[in-house]
Amino acid sequence: MVIRACVLTLSDRSSRGEYEDRSGPAIIEGLASLDIEWIRTLILPDDEALITETLQNWCDQGDTDLILTTGGTGPAPRDRTPEATRAVLDFEIPGIPEAMRFAASDKVPTSVLTRAVAGVRGDTVIINLPGSPKAVRENIEVLLPVLAHLVEKVKGDPGECGAL
Repeated sequence: MVIRACVLTLSDRSSRGEYEDRSGPAIIEGLASLDIEWIRTLILPDDEALITETLQNWCDQGDTDLILTTGGTGPAPRDRTPEATRAVLDFEIPGIPEAMRFAASDKVPTSVLTRAVAGVRGDTVIINLPGSPKAVRENIEVLLPVLAHLVEKVKGDPGECGAL
């Protein structure tokens, strides 16, 4: 199965061209071993309403299996990606961000500060990743073993989950 995916980078500075987005490309590079067709990439400022609208539009167009966001997941006042994501989700999958936080906590104690969420809208999976390229790469390691299976299940695959 080819996964049709999008990357949404959330960064005030990158959206203004003041800072190169390295996290979005790190997502694409980190998932190169999977059969993914990258159909959209976009950089937006940390604007909750704009993030919500973009996520909603991408999901509702019906051509997207997976949206990975990067940035805006910390405790700073402008970090609103989790709130924007929750606003569009039909349901959350809390094990994903829990596993990402746990995997990183020994190496980077501040990883527990991320408020990333993951879930599903319609038949599209949305996962928030941190804004640092290093953290993106570490979190991708957690996602790689389960991501294709997750997308298949959300798309309606009737096979057993325990068969991984």
